[in-house]
Amino acid sequence: MSILVAGSIATDHLMSFPGKFADSLVVDQLDKLSVSFLVEDLEVRRGGCAANICFGLGNLGLRPILVGAVGEDFAEYRAWLERHNVDCESVHVSETRHTARFVCTNDSAHAQIASFYAGAMSESREIELKPIVDRVGAPDYVIIGPDDPQGMLRHTEECRQRGYPFLADPSQQLAFGDGDLIRPLIDGAEILFSNEYEASLITQKTGWSREEVLSRVGSWVVTLGPEGVRIDRAGEESIVVAAVPEIEKVEPTGVGDAFRAGFLAALSWGLGHERAAQLGCLLAVYVVEQVGTQEYEISRAAFLERCGATYGDEAVADFEPHLQTIRQ
Repeated sequence: MSILVAGSIATDHLMSFPGKFADSLVVDQLDKLSVSFLVEDLEVRRGGCAANICFGLGNLGLRPILVGAVGEDFAEYRAWLERHNVDCESVHVSETRHTARFVCTNDSAHAQIASFYAGAMSESREIELKPIVDRVGAPDYVIIGPDDPQGMLRHTEECRQRGYPFLADPSQQLAFGDGDLIRPLIDGAEILFSNEYEASLITQKTGWSREEVLSRVGSWVVTLGPEGVRIDRAGEESIVVAAVPEIEKVEPTGVGDAFRAGFLAALSWGLGHERAAQLGCLLAVYVVEQVGTQEYEISRAAFLERCGATYGDEAVADFEPHLQTIRQ
């Protein structure tokens, strides 16, 4: 089983300022702005959509192939991912740029000053999939997540030309891309992933109706937040899967990536779309209950118990033979 996961790889540097930014700003002097804030703490979190998806797949016992671009500062992050069953051999390492980085400071009023450095991510357009396939074998799936737009287009076109089945997950790039970018990213995908808002962006920016989008993809998987997931196929009734109840909602960042990991894992086990959505929802709830996109741990017994409580014994019976986790 070969799953290639292409997309962003990044680190988040999160800081907290105990005061209010507004107290240090002089409105009529903003054109001469030069301020510094003494922060109380710094949290460095591993992230990036592709890396998050791979982490989730690895935690379910699969060995995904991470496809993306990083800097030479990736060594520690690489070791972390490899310890969680992720194949990082095909990650492109830039000779001149650092790994993409999100640097953010929040004040006591929840105001935020942030910067995003794309860095090495821009070099993902230099990655060819064929040498990776030559190394690991023909892919069962290639998921193409948010990344450098030219890199996303290159991967999508190569999948079409070489007959690699691909899943489209344009995600954050939908807000910035126009129809000329979005249409080729999703046309011909076996599965298109989006949330409800992104679904509206897709139809608005491509100029395609919902029916036209469905005529160009195999399935359209739309996450609905606390309402669960809807799966649409042309000419068929929608499949709706309920979300897993949360014990405590802490932080939603990375929830969509975990859902995609669970969905992909179930497909790789030969299960149908309904079961895939259920496994996706199960993994996603572990992320929303933690701070950080790769901080959760899965206990096999507790995971299956939670599955049974939400989706019943038949779902447990379908997942149990395949599920491998670090903890029992």
